[in-house]
Amino acid sequence: MAKEPDLCDHLRDWTDIKTPQKHECEECVKVGGQWLHLRTCQTCGATFCCDSSPGRHASKHAASAGHPVAISAEPGERWAWCYRDEIFREY
Repeated sequence: MAKEPDLCDHLRDWTDIKTPQKHECEECVKVGGQWLHLRTCQTCGATFCCDSSPGRHASKHAASAGHPVAISAEPGERWAWCYRDEIFREY
């Protein structure tokens, strides 16, 4: 299989899609916060809010846990984002 030249190694090597178990931000639920859109970590499967949400929990999780790839947890959206390399991939 040919390598996709515009992808980082995190997205190029990613094969196991982890889907959200619940449509809610785990951290916002704990603190009574609100979210706009959700992202699911592709390392641990946790779901957090996007950077447009007040908590920005998905990017905080990526930075603190070292988990670089998340997918959109929004219905009908099929894309992934690498927080470390700031690269987008549709799937």
